[in-house]
Amino acid sequence: MGSDMDNHNLASTKKIRKTFDQAMSILKGEELGQKYEELHWKGSFDDYLGMLTQQPAIARSAFQRTYDMICSWGHKTYEESKKQIIHWNFFDDPLGGGKDAVFGLDVYLQKLVHTIQAGAYRYGPEKRVILLHGPVGSSKSTIARLLKKGLEHYSATDDGLMYSFDWIKLKDIVDMEDEFSSPMNEDPVLLIPEPHRTSLLTWLNEGQTRKDQVWPKGDLCPPSRFIFQKLLDYYSGDWWQVLQNHVRIRRLVLSEKERVGIGTFQPKDEKNQDSTELSGDINYRKIAVYGSDSDPRAFNFDGEFNIANRGIIEFIEVLKLDTAFLYDLLTASQEHKIKPKKFAQTDIDLLILGHTNEPEFRKLQNNEFMEALKDRTVKIDIPYITKLSQEKRIYQKDFNQTTVPHIHIAPHTLEMASMWAVLTRLEKPKKGNLSLLQKLKLYNGKTSQHYTEENIKELRKETIREGLDGISPRYIQDKISNALIMDKGHGCINPFIILNEIESGLKNHSLINNEETKKHYRELLADVKREYEDIVKNDVQKAISADESAIDKLCGNYVDNVKAYIQKERIKNPYTASYDEPDERLMRAIEEKIDIPDVRKDDFRREIMNYIGALALEGKPFDFRCNERLHKALELKLFEDQKDTIKLTTLVSNVVDRDAQEKIDIVKNRLIKNYGYCEICANDALSFVSSIFARGPSLSKAS
Repeated sequence: MGSDMDNHNLASTKKIRKTFDQAMSILKGEELGQKYEELHWKGSFDDYLGMLTQQPAIARSAFQRTYDMICSWGHKTYEESKKQIIHWNFFDDPLGGGKDAVFGLDVYLQKLVHTIQAGAYRYGPEKRVILLHGPVGSSKSTIARLLKKGLEHYSATDDGLMYSFDWIKLKDIVDMEDEFSSPMNEDPVLLIPEPHRTSLLTWLNEGQTRKDQVWPKGDLCPPSRFIFQKLLDYYSGDWWQVLQNHVRIRRLVLSEKERVGIGTFQPKDEKNQDSTELSGDINYRKIAVYGSDSDPRAFNFDGEFNIANRGIIEFIEVLKLDTAFLYDLLTASQEHKIKPKKFAQTDIDLLILGHTNEPEFRKLQNNEFMEALKDRTVKIDIPYITKLSQEKRIYQKDFNQTTVPHIHIAPHTLEMASMWAVLTRLEKPKKGNLSLLQKLKLYNGKTSQHYTEENIKELRKETIREGLDGISPRYIQDKISNALIMDKGHGCINPFIILNEIESGLKNHSLINNEETKKHYRELLADVKREYEDIVKNDVQKAISADESAIDKLCGNYVDNVKAYIQKERIKNPYTASYDEPDERLMRAIEEKIDIPDVRKDDFRREIMNYIGALALEGKPFDFRCNERLHKALELKLFEDQKDTIKLTTLVSNVVDRDAQEKIDIVKNRLIKNYGYCEICANDALSFVSSIFARGPSLSKAS
């Protein structure tokens, strides 16, 4: 017995040791010591000049570095509404594993990147405040967070190399500590006096494209300028001696936590905030040492503008700032200068990014005294998503099998929540024959013979505020969270649970005070519930028919007959090899499923053929799945042909014979295996659909 126990303890110890060794190997990863030395490299000014001549990009501006960082992750190009759209991979949040990924805003992110690119090329936006504008919860803060995180990471890579400097050996010449780091992490190029710097940069930029040319401008900050002047006096004006003997170059790695190159400024109560938070403040302890509050040695250059130099500064809710703060933005953006208290204007190089909601932006527009700020602002709209498939990705990212392993989320649950959210953001179509739900489907990629890509483009153009009003994704996330916590589905939540949760929350929604708006949103919920009825019926129909090849065959048969009918031809019978008249009975059986009257059949058939022809001219194959009405008609026809073999209506009664139960179990297993249902929601779906059919054909017929 004792021996067995000893062996067990020995095995446990070995297992623990093995797990510990594995954990240590993961933690160590690469050679940490070597990486640390690379990131904390120090050298002489000669070393820096050598690197600068080999790699001028180390002296890039903040706009150039930000643009190169975004480009380093690559991009994809796709076509939408006959327009080329660029998807920048950086906004998928590759650094965070997709945690902060931005979905469905490629058009607006493209405008943002083009603005940063123009600033990198020195075309003007580098002298502007970039203002992200949109409703609450539209991912403005997320975009800012991504840019800051991206710059941090990029500065630690070989492509993102950047350097600053320390003053050394000062004690015997300048009355201060022996070493002093540049408080604003300035580029070492600024140490070279202006005429010599211009000559060097002109030589470095020869043969370079405008994108790759580097032109660091400006002067040193007050303390560095003070030290430089003292050393020049000591060396009788020999600036090269100063750089050789008293400058140490160090690698610069940006970090928001360490307040290096990344700044964040947030509005506070007026009594607790003043402009020194932006440009630094007096160090009262050192006034006693140096005797004056205008001595640069007695001033802390640690405001957000100072520490964000060489990188990016984010202004959270920028237009909520007091007017005095907004004035600081004028010279910071246009002239790239700030004014610390009791010092001359100081040069900065950074990207100023602000974000604001609509009420504050309207206030700015109506304020005639802020013309200067409006003129120095580039507004980038960041609206809500208006494409269903992209909105759905937001909730799939937060609520999936990994994040919610203990509760199953029934198929279409997140889709229905997304559908309602998007519907609240869409403007009513001006075309009277188009419903809001149909418009949503067109935006999501569904086309029809009535609406081409050009028509969809026109639909978007005729809107005024689409995407700027409506429900925030945060509200949907909160309601899904509530449903998961309450677990009313006993291990599985379905669309009705979520939609009911959404509806109950509307009465207390803090941002909706208008009863008319609440009424409209409830009507949209009813539309979504009706849409879900069709979708769940469709799932059951597909599970009953279950044969994709059968529907493909039915479609091919229908199209062949329509083509022969329109062209007044006969169609070859594959069995008898004879030529027969088009099968009118088959065509009408399909068309009646979507309420095409007999007097409209010719028009409908011509529309189908014209649609197929238009696709052929564009080199695109015809796929009935992209034509919602035809797709539905084909599925309903196939379902009707097969549904009598399974009597779903028996589910609403208490008596189900063994044969019927076996067939129902087959359908249920198909729902689980092929369509993502679990035991609970598969039973719920079958019961729900059977109750619809039990009402009678007039109620169960799909529109």
